[in-house]
Amino acid sequence: MLPDIRDFDRLTRDFRWRIPHRYNIGVDVCDRWAAADPARVAVIEAGLDGSAATFSYGEMKDQSDRLANGLRARGIKEGDRVAILLPQGRAVPVAHAATYKLGAIAVPLAALFGVDAIAFRLRDAGAKALITDAAGLAKASASGADAGLDVVISTDGADGTAEDFRQVLATARPDFAPVASGPDDPALMIYTSGTTGNPKGALHGHRVLLGHLPGVQMPHEFLPQPGDRMWTPADWAWAGGLLNILLPALHFGIAVVARASAKFDPDEAFDLMARFGVRNCFVPPTALRMLRSVSNPRGRHDLRLRTIGSGGESLGVETLAWAREALDLTVNEFYGQTECNLVLASCAAIGVLRPGSIGKPVPGHDVNVIRPDGAVCEPGEEGQIAVRRPDPVMFLGYWNNPAATDAKFIGDWLKTGDQGIRDMDGYIRFVGRDDDVITSSGYRIGPGEIEDCLITHPAVALAAVVGKPDALRTEIVKAFVVLKPGHEPSDALVADIQAFVRRHLAAHEYPREIAFRDSLPMTTTGKIIRRELRVQD
Repeated sequence: MLPDIRDFDRLTRDFRWRIPHRYNIGVDVCDRWAAADPARVAVIEAGLDGSAATFSYGEMKDQSDRLANGLRARGIKEGDRVAILLPQGRAVPVAHAATYKLGAIAVPLAALFGVDAIAFRLRDAGAKALITDAAGLAKASASGADAGLDVVISTDGADGTAEDFRQVLATARPDFAPVASGPDDPALMIYTSGTTGNPKGALHGHRVLLGHLPGVQMPHEFLPQPGDRMWTPADWAWAGGLLNILLPALHFGIAVVARASAKFDPDEAFDLMARFGVRNCFVPPTALRMLRSVSNPRGRHDLRLRTIGSGGESLGVETLAWAREALDLTVNEFYGQTECNLVLASCAAIGVLRPGSIGKPVPGHDVNVIRPDGAVCEPGEEGQIAVRRPDPVMFLGYWNNPAATDAKFIGDWLKTGDQGIRDMDGYIRFVGRDDDVITSSGYRIGPGEIEDCLITHPAVALAAVVGKPDALRTEIVKAFVVLKPGHEPSDALVADIQAFVRRHLAAHEYPREIAFRDSLPMTTTGKIIRRELRVQD
């Protein structure tokens, strides 16, 4: 944990990791608090109908112990993979805590994944058990992937080969002795997005939660503080939802608001934050841009926000400025990836903030920008963002893929695949993914700055920028634009948007082609899927 020292240089200088020889995530986020205060609220479920229900640490311990016993009685043992395919709700931390205490490996799957995506992950992981609901069960069954599972449990009741979640708990013993796991024992496997080739399972040890704590505390300005309460629209199956919000909040004894909603609605999001007294939230940049469509949010909602963290893609100066004006808050950016998350961050409370930059290395992490040979770049020189091992937040390796694991490193540097620039003061600016950076007429252009400029145009709601192959220039900048209500596509509007970017950025950065779309392809975490746009005409 970060000590409450409001001086970044001293924090960095004095920080030391203290990783115990025995550590189990399930014991940490559940049993520890249940023993101290069983009535303490762990999860607040916000129903789509306006209802609310609380779930205590004592209840979570009872149910996770019963589930662990139930899984063990059905043949699930240490090292087996347990897939968890559920929307936000109390069953998610129960399933995770049970899996960790059993010594098995949790494999979270996003509820919005399609049939093929779920089938690939279940088969690649060699999952022995699946804990899901009726919707997830239908997807697993449609692909036939459920046939390879030894245990299937549904929170919506028995269905075919699936057992009823409540019945499993009711018939299992209430006490469970957690395995004496070590920090490097496998606990969690989260699949990458599959930007190049098939998704890969990033395997993490139990220490991954401890490794996340400073990176959570920094953008949330020395969490926990009295009254803190956390929420994110991100699926708890994604590293951003699970490791940036759910598990750290439970570690700190902070209540988490759960909302099982398949679609992000800006008005609904503000209403939820106000009704449930959310103080700390993680909102991906695309969702933050969508929140901008709500006028006068503080006037319309009784918001009690203390901190907003954002990461996953470049936030942009314009969105940062909007949050300060509309919410009276500075959004603290952070950075990481599935393999090594939350290693860079901003923290306005201690002056670690520079618009246009992600922030600085979180205390305890050695992060820099390197050249292809592994040498550290000079300040101002573009290179690849990298993290030096060993690091407690770093993955153990890719599941059954040692070649890909080896290729992820150059020496002791884990290569992120993201281009960045470090300035003289240690701030790192995100340029873009290796495959997102556009090369045009000899210029290397990051899409983020152009997208940030585009959304300041009065007609533009959302925008994504990619490089389109061009015989003369290597690539040209092409923009995909979603218009605000009241605006219609036209040649005149194309010309106006192009002139706007030329005026605000540079002649070589304006989009030579603009395509209007009703929506943009996004991941379940709210990132724009540029590779899908690159194949569109």
